[in-house]
Amino acid sequence: MARRRPSAQDDRVKDDSAPASPAAPRLGRNVYALAAVSFFTDVSSEMIYPLLPVFLSTVLGANASFIGAIEGAAETTASLLKLASGWWSDRVSKRKPLVVLGYGIATFMRPLVAIAQTASQVLLIRVSDRVGKGIRNAPRDALIAESVDPSIRGRAFGFHRAADHAGGVLGPLIAFAVLTWHLAELRTVFWLAAVPGVLSLIVLIAFVRDIPKASDAPGAPPPDLTQPLGASFWRVLVVIFVFTLGNSTDAFLLLRAAQLGVPVALAPILWAALHVVKSASSTPGGMLSDRIGRRPTLAAGWALYALVYLGFARADAAWQAWALFGVYGLYFGLTEGAERAFVADLVR
Repeated sequence: MARRRPSAQDDRVKDDSAPASPAAPRLGRNVYALAAVSFFTDVSSEMIYPLLPVFLSTVLGANASFIGAIEGAAETTASLLKLASGWWSDRVSKRKPLVVLGYGIATFMRPLVAIAQTASQVLLIRVSDRVGKGIRNAPRDALIAESVDPSIRGRAFGFHRAADHAGGVLGPLIAFAVLTWHLAELRTVFWLAAVPGVLSLIVLIAFVRDIPKASDAPGAPPPDLTQPLGASFWRVLVVIFVFTLGNSTDAFLLLRAAQLGVPVALAPILWAALHVVKSASSTPGGMLSDRIGRRPTLAAGWALYALVYLGFARADAAWQAWALFGVYGLYFGLTEGAERAFVADLVR
């Protein structure tokens, strides 16, 4: 008796009975939406930041020491508030309200640099801007960590940082175009920075959602915030803290680039080039930390940081500033996503 040739229907039955392969983890809507929020926010902030040292020194007459004090006060404020906002978002089991508040404060305070008449006023505005950053960053990063599978946290944070730095490319280019082609003043650029900031708030409010937790159910006990974070967490935190003590403000690197001969008009382009490297290397850097581990990835990034500052100390030509800013971008690509993923790994 002749053998029956298998039919297409047989193949379909066979395929249907086979176990389905598990789908690869995906980033999800929250990660994409928060990446867009950071993109527009960085367009806004980076229209201002690379011009701020020049504005302070040439328009308002501030010296390098005061410029450093402004950045030190701003970043210290942000760092202290991150601890409080992270704790509070854990307590109320809601991330989005604090994220919206933080981005909202920064969006409305940042462009006020345009009306500053003294360096002290810029100090107050910058601190207020960083208050917003301090409020939003910890709950935002927690929301990203909660929105993805733990196996792709490095990729998720890397993607988020890549979008952030892509905004850091576009912002300085817009500032350069406005200053060069429309012959506008610095204050005009600062006012225009409000537009992408408002766009970031619209995306945040419309598309980002809190992740439901067991403690949100009716009658469920509140989250236990008394559990110790563990020795591994504190060791990592101490190492990051020690590194941060020696981490100088980028405003000094911009001033150093000017000393080496980079024209003031090209400062936004230099800053944009830095963010091109940051954006291009952030996702691969996060994925690398998923593959080889957080520690070696961070160590490689910190080694590049040391080489960059050694290079700036010994540099004597403008082209060297461009090269060093490129290497500096690789440092960010290797460390930003890995640091956030490392902390998320240790507290979950």
